Amino acid sequence: MAGNSQRRGRRLTPKAGAPKGTGGKNKDSLAGRGRTLPADERPWHKGYSGTEKLPQRTAWKQDKERRAAVEEGRAPKIGQPGSKDTTWGKGGGRGVPVNRGGTGARGGKPTGRGGPRVAPGRKSNPSKDSPELLVGRNPVLEALRALVPATALYTAQGIDMDDRINEIIRTAADRGIANLEISRAELDRMTGGVLHQGVGLQVPPFAYQPFEDMVAAAVEQQAPLLVALDGVTDPRNLGAVIRSAAAFGAQGVFVPERRAAGITATAWRTSAGAAARVPVAQVTNLTRSLKACRDAGFMVVGLDADGDTDLYNLEAAVGPLVVVVGSEGRGLSRLVGETCDLTVSIPMISEVESLNASVAAAVALAEVARRRAVEL
Repeated sequence: MAGNSQRRGRRLTPKAGAPKGTGGKNKDSLAGRGRTLPADERPWHKGYSGTEKLPQRTAWKQDKERRAAVEEGRAPKIGQPGSKDTTWGKGGGRGVPVNRGGTGARGGKPTGRGGPRVAPGRKSNPSKDSPELLVGRNPVLEALRALVPATALYTAQGIDMDDRINEIIRTAADRGIANLEISRAELDRMTGGVLHQGVGLQVPPFAYQPFEDMVAAAVEQQAPLLVALDGVTDPRNLGAVIRSAAAFGAQGVFVPERRAAGITATAWRTSAGAAARVPVAQVTNLTRSLKACRDAGFMVVGLDADGDTDLYNLEAAVGPLVVVVGSEGRGLSRLVGETCDLTVSIPMISEVESLNASVAAAVALAEVARRRAVEL
């Protein structure tokens, strides 16, 4: 017979087309998520221009961008805090601007919630007094091995068990840390969308030593030695300096409260537990604190590549001493440099411009310890 109407497997019904009016394959999964916030409304972005209190992390990002812009001779690419209204207001929906009619743009019910708007999948910057959540299999395992204080271990339901997870669970149980099994979606919410590999460790806020108590305790020692950090922002450098301070006999470390790294789980882990043995203090004004050390009888020495004195000729090493370490990029700030009694350089035979902040601190503290061992 002509044609192909009798062929085997012929289609008897018309081919189905795409359903009309679906609005996309995953339209339903996007319902209720709200709009994506622009950069100037995100509290964690350097372009934030909101009216709420500027988060410490955002202020650090903006200050870093300003310094980079000055060095490169260009305008800084940052926001203008306080120039854009980002408050929720009465009637604001979840991450949605407020309509004057009293409901959110999606017609939701008034919530009366206050504070900055945060996009779904994100979490606002926690206060420094709130617990920290350390995530990732290797970081969590290393923190437990370093005896970082922890209050809870979170593991995702159905997590793939491997040697690291087994050791994490076993170590946490041995230390009496509660193991809470939660859904992966809940862990996603707690971490703000950060890759967590199914595990998180809750770390309590670090208990800082009062600065006055630390100085008083150091003065009572035979060879008083303190370390001050001027704007070191990398918690790993902070942890490494604390570890060196413990190794070479320092009685304490103090850091500024603002624009500097504090003791986080990362810093604690890098210190290999030395943060539990060496007092660490936070000070409001580093310059004023250095002057207080001078009044207590300390010689304040700043590490500077262009220092006045060679480290190997530092006669003051055997007396009460404060070693000041500058930040990773700019070194000692102007006011701190002027407050120091002496600036010291580390002699190097190569053309390397400078050492990492934590390495420079370790070299200086090792030389101080060597001199004291010989002369005391």
